[in-house]
Amino acid sequence: MADAEEIQDAARFHVEVAHHSEPFFLKGCNHLDWGIKNRLANIFDPTSGRTVMLAFDHGYFQGPTRGLERIDLDIVPLTRYADTLMLTRGILRTSIPPSYTRGIVLRASGGPSILKELSNEQIAISIEEAIRLNAAAMAVQVFIGGEYESQSIHNLTRLVDAGNRYGIATLAVTAVGRELTRDARYIRLATRICAELGATYVKTYYVPGFETVTAACPVPIVIAGGKKQPEMDALRMAYNAVQQGASGVDMGRNIFQADNPAAMIQAVRKVVHDNATPQEAFDLLQQLKG
Repeated sequence: MADAEEIQDAARFHVEVAHHSEPFFLKGCNHLDWGIKNRLANIFDPTSGRTVMLAFDHGYFQGPTRGLERIDLDIVPLTRYADTLMLTRGILRTSIPPSYTRGIVLRASGGPSILKELSNEQIAISIEEAIRLNAAAMAVQVFIGGEYESQSIHNLTRLVDAGNRYGIATLAVTAVGRELTRDARYIRLATRICAELGATYVKTYYVPGFETVTAACPVPIVIAGGKKQPEMDALRMAYNAVQQGASGVDMGRNIFQADNPAAMIQAVRKVVHDNATPQEAFDLLQQLKG
């Protein structure tokens, strides 16, 4: 201990300056505890307020789909460009270097494969496992309007309770089945239900009228990349989404199935974080390819 006789009286109280607490930068998250906000700051860039999530959890029901045959060769080189990774615990343990220090979003639901009805998922990970793996968030599929809607909502609320208990965010992923219409009315319904039930942030699809979706949802929304599109179309979708209120993108196939995945993810980053136009991002893509 310091010698009490040598302690100098405190003097720099700045009594003329009111105490200032910086509000958290993410929509609807200022009330959260310090730990969960710190984890969210490892998913979303505090400067832009947005994220480029690299999703490669597809193998949990599709197996080794194209572009994900070798995670160590195809995906690990891309992680340097991602703000956060969305993946399964098996791939995290076996293939991702522990030197990766940004946010980890763990796929927390699963069950049926592509050969079965996909909506009948269960929680596939414990909160202790998420803590052990230093997850920033847990992702759960929610099938609003699907046959197993109640089961998937129950999965969400259980994860929200566990995540709030230990300061880990919950990402609700709104799934769209063959029988469901993918339009703004449905997406507004699905995202709002997820937010009302406690999801920290929501992943959904970009649709016409998307600005009404983000306006009606009180928590951040990131858009799903969806199926593989031509590069310009994917960049245009990302641009339109963030300009209409999205807090980023969660892209998989439009990155790891691109002709040059490293160039594509950098072009997406240019749109998301720098507000580059689709043409500016496409020009960067062509330059990086060259």
